[in-house]
Amino acid sequence: MRKMIEMVQIELKNKNCVITGATGGIGKEIAQILARKGCNLFLISTDNKKLFQLESKIKNLNNIKIFTFATDLSNYENLENVVSKIKESFDSVDIVINSAGIFYVDSLIDSSIEKFEKAFNINVRAPFYLSKIFSEDMIAQNWGRIVNIGSSSSYSGFKNGSIYCTTKHAVLGLSRSLHEELKSKNVRCYCISPASTKTEMGKISIEQNFETFLDPIEVAETVVFVLLFDENLVINEIRLNRMKIE
Repeated sequence: MRKMIEMVQIELKNKNCVITGATGGIGKEIAQILARKGCNLFLISTDNKKLFQLESKIKNLNNIKIFTFATDLSNYENLENVVSKIKESFDSVDIVINSAGIFYVDSLIDSSIEKFEKAFNINVRAPFYLSKIFSEDMIAQNWGRIVNIGSSSSYSGFKNGSIYCTTKHAVLGLSRSLHEELKSKNVRCYCISPASTKTEMGKISIEQNFETFLDPIEVAETVVFVLLFDENLVINEIRLNRMKIE
């Protein structure tokens, strides 16, 4: 009988982590888990009040550094500003989790270029830019993690979802490319693609049964779990599906 091999897990304590969409359903749960594991956090959201509430909730979970910044990532100048703030707060960044997203449900006829551009800027340009900037730190220290939150819509399309599905397909393509480019530098890029999830964004999907949606805590636990692998095995792409669909 083969001997069981114990998985070697890394210690995340004192790693510096940036999370966008930090007050959303998934981002908020990721932040809490990483705080318990001792990660220093830079939390980004559009809602300053929710950021303050999240910071108050997790600041006593561990002896960590927490920074927050409220901004709209669809604006490129804001994106540059948040990068400057991150660099002021951390000497280097070890982990980037791109969880911010915007979800539109519109027919092709009713959609607009303005909505398309905003969705693309938040869902794709922001992850691209943050990955580009902070992968430099990761390459220099020969260790890093980039997590892009995709969607079941990264692999399929749905009626009235042309804008959202386009951006999430792009996120998957970005993640696959970064994985191939950065893996030789010991920088791992993951695309975690959950099905419909019990978040405020998920409530927009009125044609589905919200009660069958995924629990954001389970999604967050999956995200953190893949961060812990540090040997030759890599889980660079995960689809999280629902057992029941009504």
